[in-house]
Amino acid sequence: MNKNVILTCAVTGAGDTVDKHPAIPTTPAEIAAAVLEAAEAGATVAHIHVRDPATGKGARDVDLYAEVVDAVRASGRDIVINLTSGMGGDLVVDDADPATPGPGSDLVDAMTRLAHVEALRPDMCTLDCGSMNFGDGADVVIQTPNILRAMAKRVRELGVKPELEVFDTGQLWFAKQMYAEGLIDGPPLFQICLGIPWGAPADTATMKHMAEQLPSDAIWAGFGISAMQMPMVAQAVLLGGHARVGLEDNLYLERGVFASNGQLVEKAVRIVEEIGARVVSPEEGRQILGLGRNAAP
Repeated sequence: MNKNVILTCAVTGAGDTVDKHPAIPTTPAEIAAAVLEAAEAGATVAHIHVRDPATGKGARDVDLYAEVVDAVRASGRDIVINLTSGMGGDLVVDDADPATPGPGSDLVDAMTRLAHVEALRPDMCTLDCGSMNFGDGADVVIQTPNILRAMAKRVRELGVKPELEVFDTGQLWFAKQMYAEGLIDGPPLFQICLGIPWGAPADTATMKHMAEQLPSDAIWAGFGISAMQMPMVAQAVLLGGHARVGLEDNLYLERGVFASNGQLVEKAVRIVEEIGARVVSPEEGRQILGLGRNAAP
């Protein structure tokens, strides 16, 4: 069991959730406010995507990220900043013409995927460690070994700690390979991502199996989506890991009751404390992760 828990709040994500929830953070101001709400509720880390303010769709515009990060940094409220680098690998397969990327595809090279990380130098950024069918439709996430090696190398040069997001055991295998090749500095940080069709399912056996495959010096966290979000908070802590919640992964506080990021963080904090652990502060989180205090470059 992990007694000192880093709690991440993934405040908005990039999924099509704007029409499914009355208050998904969409504009930079709303996303920054969500980060600060999560910090006030007790989150250690904020995992940040941005969205096109006009459409609500996921975006990768550097200026949108800058607005969010600058607002959080200027607020005086401390929280570890973790920016996604998963945008730019979206392939929508047109069943009638599979050779041509369909509407909604967004495929760019490795360095373009890191443009906002290069500009803003957050504490951390994610690396989604493999390609996969994402959901039960036509969407495929493309993260080739060549792209990931190039991204890992550049992130290391920038001094930003990568969070290695693994959605199945093959992705975990490749993340370990990058660490073995010296592309990732130790201790490596893994995020075990469960419940997204068609990755690894959100259950005890799967989380335990994946945690047991990690390098001996790894730091790890885990989460489940939707109704499995809070059960996986408890499960990750009991297995020795850290945890993640937030509107990116789950829209509800309980059945039929829409959540805010702050409410999800507060509920997760209660769960962690009820099982005999505690959520650490951002400063303690930096010490656990081996980070310097976040500051603008």
